[in-house]
Amino acid sequence: MTSRILHISGDYPDPIEPFKTPVIKSFLDLTEDDFDHRVVSINRRTPSPSALFEGFAPRSDRKGPVHRVQTFERGVALEYLAPPSGIFHRTMLERLGEYLAELIRSQSEPPHLLVGHKLTIEGIAVAKASALTGIPYALTIQGNTDRRILKARPDLGKNFRTIYQNAQMVCTFTPIARGAIEAMLGKRKDGIHLIPCPTELDQIIEPHITGGDIISVFHLKNHKVKNLDGLASAARLLARDAGKRSIAILGGGSEAELAKCKTIAADASQIRFDGPVDRDAMQKRMNGACALVVPSRAESFGLVFVEALFAGLPIIYPKGTAIDGYFDALPFAQGVDAGSPEAIAEAMQRAVDEEESMKRALHDWQKSGALEQFTRRAIAQNYSAALSAAVPG
Repeated sequence: MTSRILHISGDYPDPIEPFKTPVIKSFLDLTEDDFDHRVVSINRRTPSPSALFEGFAPRSDRKGPVHRVQTFERGVALEYLAPPSGIFHRTMLERLGEYLAELIRSQSEPPHLLVGHKLTIEGIAVAKASALTGIPYALTIQGNTDRRILKARPDLGKNFRTIYQNAQMVCTFTPIARGAIEAMLGKRKDGIHLIPCPTELDQIIEPHITGGDIISVFHLKNHKVKNLDGLASAARLLARDAGKRSIAILGGGSEAELAKCKTIAADASQIRFDGPVDRDAMQKRMNGACALVVPSRAESFGLVFVEALFAGLPIIYPKGTAIDGYFDALPFAQGVDAGSPEAIAEAMQRAVDEEESMKRALHDWQKSGALEQFTRRAIAQNYSAALSAAVPG
């Protein structure tokens, strides 16, 4: 019998918010032959005062936190009401958990396992639904959001620790997130499964010495979190040090976003904005470059760095976030302090000066089989095994 799994995620593309990141969807797509995946895709909305009052009225007199539901191919999308800035954070999410329990009870074939795709948000709702239905749950740790909320809400620390420790299975995308969660909430008897995010760009391309430009890849609307101002400051330092290569920003955006980015990068003569690159052409574009630099202030995973390594391109990534911990001591993967333009500039200069040796080392590493863990095939196998272990026998 195929196990039925109900995923609760605020990061799943749905009819209400279709342009969310496809990472969680990719995990489900990769393992759809092994499980019957269903999804409750959640979207938070700020309520009016009267609507918020309804959420605290006696059970028989209120609608609960959900005010809009729309079905789609893999399940239901819903909007739930909750105030901004974490006000009534636990209360409103437990109300959502009550709604989920009612939804589950209404199904002729209830799921065997619930999965909450963030500890500090979906995890609260899933744990409540689990307590009401008796169905066990698993969790995905998402580094950015979970670490931020855990630090911001020490008053909920005991509750988060209980949810985390009582999960049948916990997985996360990055070593840095796993280490941070274990430091804050303790180690689990069964540990945390480390499973990277999948990409369709997982064909290995041999590195080539091109003397090409340095590239950075992001949508221009995200320039603040991607630290364009820090990159521009680093480029200005390179200009004083006779920087040798241009820095091409690859990514689309509106005219207003482009104008804003050009203002930020003013006087950084190496930086140019090349617009979006089609996914089918991205590996070739990466293979022709010198290095990838994305010194983000925060990243849940940083899939672009893994895509670059598949494409034979050395990377410069932010320490303490993103893929930090996967590539320690490897010469073609430089971790930098995203808050230090000097460190970013030094890494870019080194990537230019040592392009040949870095790409030779990357070539050897590609041949070693170390990239296998990042292939869709390996990710599918590991995620399927983790879910299978969490489903009750």
